[in-house]
Amino acid sequence: MKRPRLPIEGACRCGGTRIAVSAGPIMTAACHCLGCQRMSASAFSLTAMVAAEAFAVTEGAPVAGGLRGPELDHRFCPQCLTWMFTRIAGAGFVNLRPTMFDDVSWFRPFIETCTAERLPWATTPARHRFAGFPPVEMYESLMRAFAAELHD
Repeated sequence: MKRPRLPIEGACRCGGTRIAVSAGPIMTAACHCLGCQRMSASAFSLTAMVAAEAFAVTEGAPVAGGLRGPELDHRFCPQCLTWMFTRIAGAGFVNLRPTMFDDVSWFRPFIETCTAERLPWATTPARHRFAGFPPVEMYESLMRAFAAELHD
């Protein structure tokens, strides 16, 4: 998998909200859960997980949307309502929609989650697949395997 050039910058559909990432992703994924299908209006959502301290909103002020509660904080451009990123309570990373990045040539999902809810025709080139989410104890080894696959 190709390593992205840093910093990684991007924007929502209308360009009113911009983001920047100063460190490469710790893992990438495609989520097939029904919630992601509905929020993305597609068969799955794509995610680039980045360290929270490496992520910044550089223009605009994203608003809350989607599922609202103490666990998940979905953020959208207030103008075009593009779903841009999600923060998960207690996680040290932000789940970014990689299609927001100006250059997406490096992106490929490394894992697929919630394949039990996958539409029968929806496939990705992900190396690892999980019926739900990976067990917590697997994340460290998955992140190491992802890092080992990155190259220039």
